Amino acid sequence: MSVAEATPVLKGERRGLLLLILGALSAIGPLSIDMYLPALPAITGEMASVPAQVQLTLTACLIGVSVGQVVAGPLSDTRGRRAPLLVGVGGFALASLLCAFAPSVPALIVLRLLQGILGGAALVIVRAVVRDLYDGAAIARIFATLMLVSGLAPILAPIAGAQLLAFTSWRGVFVALSLLGLLLLMAVIPGVRETLPAGARESGGMKHTAQTFWRLLRDRSFMSCALTAGLAFAGMFAYISGSPFVLQDVFHVTPQQYSLIFGLNALGLTLMAQVGGRLAGRVPPARLVFIGLVIALAGGALLVAAATTGLGLGGIVAGLFVIMCGQGLVMPGTGALALAGQPQQVAGSASALLGVMQFALGALAAPLVGLAGAGTAVPMAVVMLGLIIASGLSFTLLGR
Repeated sequence: MSVAEATPVLKGERRGLLLLILGALSAIGPLSIDMYLPALPAITGEMASVPAQVQLTLTACLIGVSVGQVVAGPLSDTRGRRAPLLVGVGGFALASLLCAFAPSVPALIVLRLLQGILGGAALVIVRAVVRDLYDGAAIARIFATLMLVSGLAPILAPIAGAQLLAFTSWRGVFVALSLLGLLLLMAVIPGVRETLPAGARESGGMKHTAQTFWRLLRDRSFMSCALTAGLAFAGMFAYISGSPFVLQDVFHVTPQQYSLIFGLNALGLTLMAQVGGRLAGRVPPARLVFIGLVIALAGGALLVAAATTGLGLGGIVAGLFVIMCGQGLVMPGTGALALAGQPQQVAGSASALLGVMQFALGALAAPLVGLAGAGTAVPMAVVMLGLIIASGLSFTLLGR
């Protein structure tokens, strides 16, 4: 099916508007996670908790995103993309508001789980829509374009969160997320039309969905990319969950300084994604992923060296920046490779499984940093390096 046959929205200004909305929707994950990161120590103090327990609010969100993708991905293959997308974005806005009124850490964990489930629908459907509309190397270029748009989220979100903390509590951060969700819903209603015609939808119910997942799990090429992306993503979430405590408690940076460091690393990831997007079609995607893994491995080694030899804050920040630059090639490339080989009719299911691998492994990695101990950057550095190595092994060994 051609792009023109699939949907009329990719003509002139409508095409740019659609890409802008899809990029904003793909930012739901970074916004949910990054905007409240500077507040993690404050939540810990206000609720008389411990870092490992508060980090479970991040884990709950990641698990929720995984569950939401498992449900919404196959559902979008049978019911179309638009309806599940509207439910997900609207529900995300409501769940974010409820998080602002959480009376305790356990309650916040439950509400973050709900927030993740509803937000996961948007994430999985964005990738499915891209697969509906594009083929081949174009998918990698569009993923890179979406990362440019959504890449502003991890740069601006912690900065915005830190500024909000200057005159409100962490609860105000979730109120802001709720308002952002409402704005996205107002953009989706007129801006995103159905991209999967009724005649192209899957049928067969849950049994057919289970068969599709089983086929994907046995697809060595798909699973190589999914595991590579998932393990790399887990390394990023080890950084996301551990860096607020390492940078603020160990190196005594302020929330505002932390947000600037976080934004710098997100900028490195975004810029490298654009480099990969421009090279797509001229350099094989697999080669770009391999280069990204080598860069990330070098950054991981530098991070461990900085943490164990006392290189200070400069060494830690440098190691994190190099890792994020490598991830900028790994994440779009593995996503494009995984989806390009799948037919349009199962793009939602394939996108869901790809997302589940990422967020489930991220959820497992997030609390490891806190459980390994506080007062040092070594646990975060070791966990990140280990996950990068595992990601590289998955790509080079399983991919063959």
